[in-house]
Amino acid sequence: MCRWIAYRGRTIALEHYVTEPAHSLVSQSIQALESTVSLNGDGFGLGWYGEHPEPGRYREVQPAWSDDNLRYLCRHLHSHLFFAHVRAATGTPITRPNCHPFACGPWLFMHNGYIGDWARLRRPIEALIPDDLYPSRSGTTDSEAIFLAIAGAGLVGQGERRDPITATIETLRVLTERVDDNDGAQPFRFTAALADGRDLYAFRYAANDAANSLYYRQSEDGVVIASEPVDRKHDEWIAVPDHSIVIARKDEPVEVRALTEFGLPHRAGASRLPIRKSA
Repeated sequence: MCRWIAYRGRTIALEHYVTEPAHSLVSQSIQALESTVSLNGDGFGLGWYGEHPEPGRYREVQPAWSDDNLRYLCRHLHSHLFFAHVRAATGTPITRPNCHPFACGPWLFMHNGYIGDWARLRRPIEALIPDDLYPSRSGTTDSEAIFLAIAGAGLVGQGERRDPITATIETLRVLTERVDDNDGAQPFRFTAALADGRDLYAFRYAANDAANSLYYRQSEDGVVIASEPVDRKHDEWIAVPDHSIVIARKDEPVEVRALTEFGLPHRAGASRLPIRKSA
């Protein structure tokens, strides 16, 4: 499974969370502690907002720990809202278009999870992407397909505009039906972040499986949401409950709400994911 962080708040250098802390995202690419795999070396990516409405991105196929450019970029790039992601591939090729985060219009998206039996489900799930957005499909991952389906459910495109929570919930409901209909239930994990340059949303959800880990920490500077704590101050991090959404809108307090409040029923998952302890 992948690892990621998302930040929204005062403008800071990306290095504060991506490269500097004791258990930074780069460190997690080498040894993740709360994942089914400890190594996340199948590419990485950054996404950030600046003066332009569309986000900037930097994605590479080599492991995060081996890219000399990454530390320099994170030291000199400053943003009020940014994403960073290290990838552990689940069957699709290690290519730049398959690296997170993904972008469409002003929106950024990154994902930790998977759709079981993706080879069989790919075609019906890609059918959820509207024709006017399908040219944005540059990779082969289930993650990008999910994002473009969400975008097509009301974020961008020619249809009626919906708020991002509604668009995501509707897409999750349809995807859950798809994995259940595939000759026996397939697992579906969705721990993901979505942002438009102003507001940040993070989801922790799973169907027929255990949800991947997610934490957040709020301070005077802003809020950071991560797959696992990036430092040793574990008492400052709050675990996001399964089947929940973290809402971090500009100039508003951070909220954590159950997805059942938005009409998505809770589904019992498998046992809790194993937590890897450092040596």
